[in-house]
Amino acid sequence: MTREHDKLDELGPIDYLVVEFPGSHLTGEGMPLLVDLVERGIIRILDLTFFTKLEDGSVQGIALADVNGDGELDLTLFEGVSTGLIGEDDMAEAGSLLQPGDSAAVLLYENTWAAPLAAALRRADARMIASGRVPVQDVIEALDALESAA
Repeated sequence: MTREHDKLDELGPIDYLVVEFPGSHLTGEGMPLLVDLVERGIIRILDLTFFTKLEDGSVQGIALADVNGDGELDLTLFEGVSTGLIGEDDMAEAGSLLQPGDSAAVLLYENTWAAPLAAALRRADARMIASGRVPVQDVIEALDALESAA
């Protein structure tokens, strides 16, 4: 087994998020929270890309240093955060979900908090056979329905 293969065995689960900003209204409010997750070792950012959907339907990247264009938001901390795993095809696919004039961020990250568990399971020859996410609104509706039935 190679040293690089050993590193791969220690990775946590990798997820992605595509976050839409209707009207390209980016405030940067979530950025300190993202930094906090990284600094506490909960996640490791592999790729972070911002883009806008133009009127002709194409997508164009936005520089991370100033995603809202007002000259005040400093996101240079995230400049160069790229493994190259998010490609043009991924941006085009994510862009197909947007309306012209909207922007989005694509975040690819490792769940470093889960890396020791994931590594232990891999060593035991366990395999992930299903994964998913339950939307918060679905949980709230289910809890409300249970409360109403009681």
